[in-house]
Amino acid sequence: MTDQSAPDERGAPRLTTREAAELLGVKPETVYAYVSRGQLNSARAAGGRGSTFDADEVRALARRSGRRDASPAGSDPAFRTGITLIEGDRCFFRGVDATELARRYSYEEVAEWLWTGELRPGARFTAAAGTLAAARRTVGALPAHSGSTDRLRVAVTAAAATDPLRFDLSTEAVLSSARSLIPTLVGALPTLGDPEDRGGSLARELWSRLTAEPADAPSLAVLNAALALLIDHDLAASTLAARVAASARAHPYAVVSAGLGVLEGPLHGAASGLAHRMLREAVDRGSAVPVVADHLRTGRRVPGLGHRLYRGEDPRATTLFALLEDVPQAAGALAAAREVVETTARHAPLHANIDLALAVLSVSRGMPADAGETVFAVSRTAGWIAHALEEYGERPLRIRPSGQYTGPRPPQPLPAL
Repeated sequence: MTDQSAPDERGAPRLTTREAAELLGVKPETVYAYVSRGQLNSARAAGGRGSTFDADEVRALARRSGRRDASPAGSDPAFRTGITLIEGDRCFFRGVDATELARRYSYEEVAEWLWTGELRPGARFTAAAGTLAAARRTVGALPAHSGSTDRLRVAVTAAAATDPLRFDLSTEAVLSSARSLIPTLVGALPTLGDPEDRGGSLARELWSRLTAEPADAPSLAVLNAALALLIDHDLAASTLAARVAASARAHPYAVVSAGLGVLEGPLHGAASGLAHRMLREAVDRGSAVPVVADHLRTGRRVPGLGHRLYRGEDPRATTLFALLEDVPQAAGALAAAREVVETTARHAPLHANIDLALAVLSVSRGMPADAGETVFAVSRTAGWIAHALEEYGERPLRIRPSGQYTGPRPPQPLPAL
């Protein structure tokens, strides 16, 4: 027997189980699961057959659960998320200004804030010894010309293979895996600097994998801030890939692998390498003017400039530029970066983005061109985990767009050999 709608004591109509399920985008059985968990209240329908639900309460649950809005054909799909808001040329992590978090807290502390909404002062991540050893052996078997993202991808796979509990998608298990995986990724990278110049924060551990130059407090502050600022940035391409994987209930290591696969594109994580090469050339030539002119003359976009989400300068870049002022070795690259912006502004109103700020750090401290991509990948791993946790709470396989077929209409004859 189907439920019967009936007005509540205020005279407002109540929803049937089927209507509530449609609004929530779930099966009717799931509606009763929400009731059993205390997430919804139900009342018996008139005559005692079936249940009814308060419409406002169901709508509130739909908002909390991040149900995807129905979007018109051709528009961008929208996902409700409580992680990152970009608004008014500012970026917020769970409502707190991301640049303030990055200035005040370590990467690990910001990651915990992103995952749980709670601050864990002094948080430090530790790799499991067996997992780290497996990741190092796997990375060590790669060809010498392998890039940092190649190494990170195989390190994730090795870490997954050593974790028999990786299919446990409970929040506690996922966070435990994440707290071990991130330092495993760093520890699996080859050491370039003094192996004794390590320990403590993740930023210090990563430093010796990025350059042979010794670490100093101002430079470490820049690297830590970069890690914290890059941790998430709404539904970027790699984050969307991570959420699709999580929607299929892939384990957290597979979610990170999905993100890394997209990150390597030149329009995403690899963009910082282009900015590094341009800035290196500008420093070597003593002026950014001819370098910018070469890009414009050949029709190439000037890397490190412009961002679709900000009208002015990327606030993350602004923060890093300010911190780079305290790094004496960065003076030349910082001046060159400013000249790039000023020269390009004569032709197009473009502002610096975080790729240009990362390039200042990598060029000035003897890092390779892919250093920015490495920082991006390590940092964003925590963001992908945060989005996976959100997606694990959603209806499985909800991210399923429909294809618009443009091929020949059937029936077609069988192809001849």
